Amino acid sequence: MQVAKWGDSLAVRLPKEVVEVLGLQEGSTVELRVAGPATFEIASAPTIEEILAQAMRLRADLADAGRFVEVPDDGQGRLF
Repeated sequence: MQVAKWGDSLAVRLPKEVVEVLGLQEGSTVELRVAGPATFEIASAPTIEEILAQAMRLRADLADAGRFVEVPDDGQGRLF
C-alpha cells in the first residue's frame, strides 16, 4: 500500500483485494486500529443499525441479569 498526501492529511490507497473482502465502496467508513509498533488493523465500521442492535442486546442482557435500573430525570431530560 502507498501513503499519499491528501490536503493536509495522509491517505492510504487500499488494494482491490482488501476493498472486495471488506465489501467497501467509495464513501464507506472504516475503523483503523494500531495493533503494534508498525502494524494496524482495518475493518468495515458497523452501520447504525448494527450499533443499535448491539445496544439492544446489551440492554436485554443487563435487564436479564437484574443490573438495569430506571434512572429518573427532572422532566426536561436531565438526570437527577
